[in-house]
Amino acid sequence: MMNETRFQVSPAPALHPLRRVAAICAAALVLLCPALSHAAGAIKAAVAANFMIPFGEIAAAFEEETAIRVEPTYSSTGNFYSQIVNGAPYDLFLSADEKTPRSLFEKGLAEKPILYATGRVVLWGSGREFCGAKTWQEAIGRKGVKRIAIANPVTAPYGAAAEAALKKAGLWDEIRERIVIAQTVGQSFQYAMSGGTDGSFCALSSALSEQGGKGCHYPIEEAPPILQAACVLTRTPAKNDASRLLKYLDSPRAREIKKRYGYR
Repeated sequence: MMNETRFQVSPAPALHPLRRVAAICAAALVLLCPALSHAAGAIKAAVAANFMIPFGEIAAAFEEETAIRVEPTYSSTGNFYSQIVNGAPYDLFLSADEKTPRSLFEKGLAEKPILYATGRVVLWGSGREFCGAKTWQEAIGRKGVKRIAIANPVTAPYGAAAEAALKKAGLWDEIRERIVIAQTVGQSFQYAMSGGTDGSFCALSSALSEQGGKGCHYPIEEAPPILQAACVLTRTPAKNDASRLLKYLDSPRAREIKKRYGYR
């Protein structure tokens, strides 16, 4: 018969009162860790592509004044809507229209939206023949202007405004085979900027940027002003910081930046 060895389990020594307090605090920190890590991290902002250039300057000014970091992502309004509805972890949404934030608000996914900018769509290009026209209609009708970029009208409000202007001017059917669809209005500008197309329907802010100064742009009176709204998302763990950034969009410094890029 095998000898059975018995082990005596000693009770754990009692913690010193100070050590007990430290252990409780450590456990609390573990539980709070996710919230603390977000608070110490950046505001995750979903920003419509048309507002990329001014938002970069506004975010830098906000960080300088508050020491709160901002982490922007740029895409089309329609793409952001799909992502947010499917649970994307953004804190703040800057749309290129009013309708999309209002829809999120009605679904309970966002707080009440506010208007932060009014933009315009323009026609931009850099070729000599393109820039020699008197109107935007004349510019796209020039022989050397073969391809025109436009943001996807289904997902990008600036693309929808450009499409509406072309239809109002009776030019949509005439040039639709020459149109190159971009995913965002920013990409539409880059297509023309890089020479991939001869012109671009883009945001006035792109035309007034440093890169935009290398070409020319035509106003499009047929296109309606684009009212842009922003909202804090209800699922954010950084509500206070996101609300602070939203409020900052109407600060004197932010208004000066927006005005410089053609926003009202």
